Amino acid sequence: MSLKSIIESQDTKSGLIFDLFIQILIILSLISFSIETLPNLSKESIEWLNLFESISIGIFSIEYLLRVYVSDRKLTYVFSFYGLVDIIAILPYFILSGIDLRSIRIFRLLRVFRILKLFRFNDSIITLKKAFLNIKNELLLFTFVTMIVLYIASVGIYFFEKDAQPEQFQSIFHAMWWAICTLTTVGYGDIYPITIGGKIFTSIITLIGIGIVAIPTGLLASSLTSITKKDNTD
Repeated sequence: MSLKSIIESQDTKSGLIFDLFIQILIILSLISFSIETLPNLSKESIEWLNLFESISIGIFSIEYLLRVYVSDRKLTYVFSFYGLVDIIAILPYFILSGIDLRSIRIFRLLRVFRILKLFRFNDSIITLKKAFLNIKNELLLFTFVTMIVLYIASVGIYFFEKDAQPEQFQSIFHAMWWAICTLTTVGYGDIYPITIGGKIFTSIITLIGIGIVAIPTGLLASSLTSITKKDNTD
């Protein structure tokens, strides 16, 4: 049994055990990360959490090096989605170990990227990935159109409401928060139009927002159905 089959394949018992071990470790590390945010942790608890973090990083680092070692195209793997996820999952530890950057939260936040490592082991996630790749051109076009609509909505509401609510709609950039909430049909209610023109404009944008939410959902559902049928046929 080769090292490559253990690292990259789930068809062997050893490969299955290896994958299961990594999955459990990922989940435990995420739980540990969440526990660290609890207030009033004892010094002993923090020390145990730090010890577990060090052990986890050691194992994840070895896993990453092994995956690079057994890869047929090492450089391609390093810059692949999973390769980048693997390195991002361990990067914060080495950065924070060398320099006291604990006040820079973004480095600590990067640890949450470990959850993406689970994507490698889940067949459903792989199917979802195929579905997204299948409609990537449509999604790119839809994203471009959405950005245009978002900007138009921000400009429109700004000119309708800037005189009536100068504090809420100070600029087009301030209006973008309203536009995002309205187009996604979230509607927090913290910013809303009070002029007749603004209300009419908001009604139109809300209707457009329903389509913006529905279209990508429909595209993804159609793609998933197509891939599922194809897999069942094969």
